[in-house]
Amino acid sequence: MLIRNLIKRFLNKMIPVFTPCVGEEELKNVTNAIKTNWISSKGEYIKKLEEEFAKYCGVKYGVLTNNGTAALHLALCVLGVGVGDEVIIPNFTMISTALAVHYTGAVPIFVDAQEDTLNIDVEKIEEKITPKTKAIMPVHIYGHPCDMNEINEIAKKHNLFVVEDAAEAHGAEYYGKKCGSLSDIGCFSFYANKLITTGEGGIIVTNNKEFYEQAQYLKNLAFGKEKRFVHEDVGFNYRMTNVQAAIGLGQMEKINDFLKIKRNNAQLYSSFLKNTKGVILPVEKPYVKNSYWMYAIRFNEEFGLEKEEIRRKLFEEGIDTRDFFVGMNKQPVFTRRGFQTEELFPVSDKLAETGLYLPSGLNLSEQDIKYICYTIEKIQKEAEDKKKRDEIFRKE
Repeated sequence: MLIRNLIKRFLNKMIPVFTPCVGEEELKNVTNAIKTNWISSKGEYIKKLEEEFAKYCGVKYGVLTNNGTAALHLALCVLGVGVGDEVIIPNFTMISTALAVHYTGAVPIFVDAQEDTLNIDVEKIEEKITPKTKAIMPVHIYGHPCDMNEINEIAKKHNLFVVEDAAEAHGAEYYGKKCGSLSDIGCFSFYANKLITTGEGGIIVTNNKEFYEQAQYLKNLAFGKEKRFVHEDVGFNYRMTNVQAAIGLGQMEKINDFLKIKRNNAQLYSSFLKNTKGVILPVEKPYVKNSYWMYAIRFNEEFGLEKEEIRRKLFEEGIDTRDFFVGMNKQPVFTRRGFQTEELFPVSDKLAETGLYLPSGLNLSEQDIKYICYTIEKIQKEAEDKKKRDEIFRKE
């Protein structure tokens, strides 16, 4: 059986978790950048992409960076976060969020997740605030916006900054406003598996002119404003190239279409999986527009198999998947440093044990989604039948 499935997988090819959708518009822009020799961190596409993406988010300013992690780090530096400070972040997140805090010399303070949205549990934020707290950095996990009104209210009460990690939430909305526009600074990633891509890349967006100017200054090695090679501050080489921005500007022409595809695919998944035992589907609160960066599901005991076994069986059937994030409380890089080693994060731990995300590419067909959902249901029924047979044998 295993050999047969492996042969079938290689003959039919794997359905990947994600494949970038790059076309003629991007090629035309890149070709122009190369022909005009504007291939590094100067050129028309840098400014255009900063302006276009900021406008898309509904804010005044954008600052391109070489990746999303750099955007997060740069945002914190702009806000003056440093040694002796604390930044509250979700425990359930990509490690970039925590590392960006650590790079500044500040300490990331972890908060457990909500079971339904998977986002930071807003009700647990205030208990983590201390005199050292400088900022809150919520993450819109897998494209579902956090409850930003509540978070901003807490921040205002305690005089804290708010930085949105919107790396997974391009186009997602909260009460009709785009993610990235809901705080002091928003940060996005343009990695290859994001809604739009520049290959590697990121961006900061903000309405604050001072933050914008400081970000542009610090990302470019803090070159002197009067004498270029006299540096008064520690800067970073976080510049994006014009070639990358050329790709991104081509992607911007299709961002709304891409978002529609993501949301349509999520609806298809949910309609085909809604009656499958033991499968917990992603939610969309009535006040948000989920961008469904990845279609993320979980399994409970009704399914009849552990998550790792399910992943293995899907892989044998030619379906690639990814595990959920492992909580920051389980990361050796932080436990070795003694970060909240005694605290329990039961929701984050459960999510890591039971969750995976399914293929979520922009080129998925409805037939692909039907096949994936059919395979999940087949695996569940096989597990259920095996359990029944085992019970009969035990009785005999």
